Amino acid sequence: MAAALPPPECVLCHRSDTSLDGCGLMQQVDGVCAHVNCLRCCICRKKGATVACRQKRCSRRFHLPCSSQRGCISQFFGEYSSFCWEHRPQQTVETLQEGHTTCIICMEVVEDSLSYTTMVCPSCKHAWFHRGCIQGQAYRVGLRHFACPHCRDQERFVPEMAQMGIRVPDIKPACEQEEEEELALPQLHGRCDARQCLYRGGREQWEEEG
Repeated sequence: MAAALPPPECVLCHRSDTSLDGCGLMQQVDGVCAHVNCLRCCICRKKGATVACRQKRCSRRFHLPCSSQRGCISQFFGEYSSFCWEHRPQQTVETLQEGHTTCIICMEVVEDSLSYTTMVCPSCKHAWFHRGCIQGQAYRVGLRHFACPHCRDQERFVPEMAQMGIRVPDIKPACEQEEEEELALPQLHGRCDARQCLYRGGREQWEEEG
């Protein structure tokens, strides 16, 4: 008698047991097995969640678009790790705000302490900014020019921001891309090509005067 095949293993939690009140039933699609609850987003409660918290023994999974709603962090370097709101990395900069501190980018008031949405430069400790504002700057300037808006430090600033989930694309700044696009545009023809130009100012002068 042939030996019985072992039960299929979930590709996400690597367990084969099933229970209605735990991992849920096993679902198989195109030969890939996973527990129903392993694929359920812990934020919106809908299925299809493939991003898992990297912390050991944490079973939270979520959709990438849902992650910012609960303060989850995804890192866009190395192993591309993601963390839920409970296990996400925290800034450990020891600094205090002076009065009502404003974001150095949008000039709106920030929270009175470090949080998911309020961050500070680890180098100068004076530049406070919103997560969304510094992310926007990273998209605009790219890796080569991304730096603290106040002290212009890159050595400590860039790794810290990446660790905190700021995506810094390795692209040219938006202004340089616009300049290249302008140079790539076809140039207007600068002279009359008629065999016999009848304009009294000459072939080149005709183009300048329209």
